[in-house]
Amino acid sequence: MGDKVPGKEALFEGEDPFEREIENITEDEESSVEVISSGNLEVDRKMDGGVPVASLSLLEGVNDSGKSVLLQQIMWGALNEEKTVLVLTTEKTSRELLKQMEGLSLDISDYFIIGRSRIFSIEGNYIESNPHLSENLLQLLLECIKKCEEDIVIIDSLTVFVVNSSENAILNFFTECVKLCDKGKTILISVHGYAFSEALLSRVRTICNAYLEIRIEQVGDQLVKTMEIQKLRGARKVNGNSLCFDVDSNFGLKIVPVSRVKA
Repeated sequence: MGDKVPGKEALFEGEDPFEREIENITEDEESSVEVISSGNLEVDRKMDGGVPVASLSLLEGVNDSGKSVLLQQIMWGALNEEKTVLVLTTEKTSRELLKQMEGLSLDISDYFIIGRSRIFSIEGNYIESNPHLSENLLQLLLECIKKCEEDIVIIDSLTVFVVNSSENAILNFFTECVKLCDKGKTILISVHGYAFSEALLSRVRTICNAYLEIRIEQVGDQLVKTMEIQKLRGARKVNGNSLCFDVDSNFGLKIVPVSRVKA
């Protein structure tokens, strides 16, 4: 029964079919989890070694909080571990993404040339100007993930797909992604928190194997980017596990010591 997808009518019954589905999928997970290194020692340490293989990770945060750079860091680390990566981005063109990563000392051009990484740019303005197509495009996005052969799929960002989609369509998307992860796919998704209602965001967080909240915080006269790991499958520590970082145009993601932030 664990493989049966609940029908739409079940959404309005007393029991939550999506939460039940996730419980069925994850109840037999092993405590020891294979991970993918981000290539950044401090990020890996906070994530208990790296991103869990065969997991669905959600990175949520406001504009310019560093979600894309964190995903690029993870992508770079995965490619250096001989993984294959598909990037679906509404944020940049493939040329812009490659140029930015090169500038951040995360050059993946060689991997892109030999086909170990693929980057598809999605026109976000088209989706925003045709909100009635959002659910259909969300389903097409899901079909693309199902058909791809890459080990890792990165979506940056999902916001334009979900702001005008129904709760049912959004929950179905994330539940189907978890099923793909259960078969070995690793999926990372960035999203702006405003894309969901608070109740829906809570349910999406529950569905995902990992949830990272990215914030911009004022500390004294300094603005600091903070990554807090709220949930991470297989990790020994899952709450209050945070780090402060900045993005250097020449050196990429740089960890900011807590002592310096508080000073």
